[in-house]
Amino acid sequence: METLFNLSMQFCLISACVFFIIFMYTSYIFYTENEKKATFRALLIGLLLPIPYIIAWHYSYNVFALVLFADIVLTALLFLYPFKTSKTICDDIPLNKIDERNVMFSRNELVVDSDVYKAYYEKYPEKKALDDAFRNEAGLCNEKSLFNHTFAFAAAHASFFAVGQFKKAVDGQINPNQKEISSEKMSAFLKPWAKKLGALDVNYCELKDYHWYSHKGRGDEYGSEVNNTHSHAIAFTVEMTEEMVQAAPQSSIVMESAQQYLDSGRIAIQIAEFLRHLGYSARAHIDGNYQVVCPLVARDSGLGEIGRMGLLMTPKQGPRVRLGVVTTDFPLKTKDRKKLNYMLDFCLHCKKCATVCPSKSISSDEPKLVEGVKRWQINSESCFTYWCKAGTDCGRCMAVCPYSHPDNLLHNAIRLGIKHSPLFRKIAAPLDDFFYGRKPKSKKLPEWMR
Repeated sequence: METLFNLSMQFCLISACVFFIIFMYTSYIFYTENEKKATFRALLIGLLLPIPYIIAWHYSYNVFALVLFADIVLTALLFLYPFKTSKTICDDIPLNKIDERNVMFSRNELVVDSDVYKAYYEKYPEKKALDDAFRNEAGLCNEKSLFNHTFAFAAAHASFFAVGQFKKAVDGQINPNQKEISSEKMSAFLKPWAKKLGALDVNYCELKDYHWYSHKGRGDEYGSEVNNTHSHAIAFTVEMTEEMVQAAPQSSIVMESAQQYLDSGRIAIQIAEFLRHLGYSARAHIDGNYQVVCPLVARDSGLGEIGRMGLLMTPKQGPRVRLGVVTTDFPLKTKDRKKLNYMLDFCLHCKKCATVCPSKSISSDEPKLVEGVKRWQINSESCFTYWCKAGTDCGRCMAVCPYSHPDNLLHNAIRLGIKHSPLFRKIAAPLDDFFYGRKPKSKKLPEWMR
């Protein structure tokens, strides 16, 4: 018994030091993030939490030390215990293809009173009143919008203009002298090269029928059926700068979105041309010129899961990414996708994006059957209407997601806890609320933009 008491005493001293170091580091991270309330709370916990352990050690309170020791051991066991979580939070496979003409961006491009406009609302009369609401607002990057910023909106325009110049290069001539290359060698080269070009994460998948739009909804090909025989896809993410996202829904978010659409477009164009030069058919899918539903392709490539807010949630940056896809007939080496069910389980409990959404477009309910498929669905009409009022692509859900925090030891440790502990998933969001607030205010624009 005396040995156990001695062990408990030493454990109390070590625990006090560990708690102090952890919360001092945590307060430092919050300080660098300019989170004053979080810094103070972490500092206070770091000073107070070690006290009972120091008292037990210093005054040799054997029983008290043993209780503290047992408490930590039991707590650790609870967090390590593999509590069962549902494996069918959301369904994977849509029953029908998506018609791009029904996407909000396509409806936004309809010219009022044109033949196409009239034909669309004759087919979908229930969407007319919903769409009139966003047409009555100022519009994206409009000087009459809530978050007008002359320079930021001009910068976003410049990026979208540049993306538009890429559209003629999404497809192209294929070299008739095809190189004989193994799937292993091609797959091994593409990932590091794409990352060198600026991609964050890269992966491959075999294309399924539901990955393709049924019909084009934007540009000169509006209404044409999508017929593409490519068998494989390269999906990748590019990171959106945390500083620019945290100020959402202010003008920095649309400026950053446009920039990353440009960067992902450039990378996709280079990869597609690379494959065509080697004698294989390839097409880049970039902003305003998609044939595939990028989030579904990226998900099935293993880059993340589609969360409550309807965006791809990645394991490290959460939704703070933009996507790029290249489809090809080259048989890339793929692996079976490992479903990241822990991320969906976290979304099930968190609900922070739904709480802060300015337009209340994100559901706080559990996934429901939508066209026979169990999933979350946002109200895209009310969401886009707010975009047109704000003048930006909002991004508030992206900014407050606990997964969007910076890539550092503190936040990576929390992500690790979410991944491996069902119990930790349930307390991670309340902890995030405690330090950052349930409804945190938007950060200020970067100083150089003010």
